[in-house]
Amino acid sequence: NLFVTDSRYIECVNNSLTIESEIVACDQKEMSKYDYETIFEDCENIGFEEKYVTYEKYKKYLEMFHVNLVETEGIIESQRIVKEDYEIEKIKKACEITDKAFEYIIKNIKKGMTEKQIAFELEKAMILNGADGLAFETIVASGENSSMPHAIPTDRVIKENDIILFDFGAKYQGYCSDCSRTVFVGKISEEQRKIYEFVLEEQNKIISNFKEGTNIKTIIRNREIDYSLENYEVMHAFGHGVGLEIHENPVLKSKQDNLLKGNSIIAIEPGVYFPGKFGIRIEDTCLVEKNQCINLTKSAKTITTIKLV
Repeated sequence: NLFVTDSRYIECVNNSLTIESEIVACDQKEMSKYDYETIFEDCENIGFEEKYVTYEKYKKYLEMFHVNLVETEGIIESQRIVKEDYEIEKIKKACEITDKAFEYIIKNIKKGMTEKQIAFELEKAMILNGADGLAFETIVASGENSSMPHAIPTDRVIKENDIILFDFGAKYQGYCSDCSRTVFVGKISEEQRKIYEFVLEEQNKIISNFKEGTNIKTIIRNREIDYSLENYEVMHAFGHGVGLEIHENPVLKSKQDNLLKGNSIIAIEPGVYFPGKFGIRIEDTCLVEKNQCINLTKSAKTITTIKLV
C-alpha cells in the first residue's frame, strides 16, 4: 500500500506509521510516469472520488495511467463509519477534554463578558487540557442570538436572565468531539424550562433506542412526529457521525434508511429554536455498541443556572 504525498508531509506520515504498518510513504516528486504505470499495470479500473478530483486532474490522470477511470463516492468515508478501538480511545480523550473545558467555563463567566470572550476562554481551556486544536469553530450564543443554530460569537455582553447556548469540541490526535449545552443566567422562564425538558427527552429517546442494527429512519421519524405534535420546527438533522471530521456519515435524518453499525460514533443533537427569541440545543458524542448507545461527553444535562459575579 502506497501513500503518495509531497516532501512537506513525508516525515509526518512516517512518524505516524506503526512498525506493523504495510503502508509505504512516497514523495510524489520522486515518482516517475513509469512508477505510476508499474503500480497500476494490473489494474483494469482506477476509482477516483468525484467530489475531490477536478476535470483538469481527471484529464491528467487519464493521460498518465492509460486505464479506465471510474467515479466513486465516499468509499473511504463509508469505511470510516466503524471505528477501530484505538480511534474510539482518542475520541474518548477528546470528549474528556471537552467536558473539563465546559466545567471550567461555567464557573468563570463574569459580569461584563461578551460571547467572544467566553468562546476564547472555552477554547483556551480545551488547549490547556490537552487538545491539539479545535474540532470546529466554537459557538457561544446568548439571548436572542441562541435562536440561530450556527451563530457566530459576537460582542454581545451576557445579561441577567440570559440563555447561553454552547456548541464546542476538541480535537485530539486527529479525532473530534462534539458537545452542546444550554445554560441559564439567574433564572429560567417556564417556557424555557418546558422547551429544555422536551429537547432533553427527545435526546434521551434517541440514545435509549440506538444500538447496532437500529434503523435510523424509524427512530428519527418518531422524533419528527413529536416535534410536529408540539408545533416545533425541525431546523437541522438530529445528529451526525464524528471522527477525523466533525461531520461524517451517517446523518440522523428520516430520509436516511440506514442501519446503525457497532463501534460507530454519533453526535446526537436535537434542538428547538424560536427566531428572534431563543434556542435550546443539547448534544453529546455517543458510542453505538451492540446492545446500547453510551454518552462519551459526560457534562451534566440537568438544568444549569449560573450567577454573574
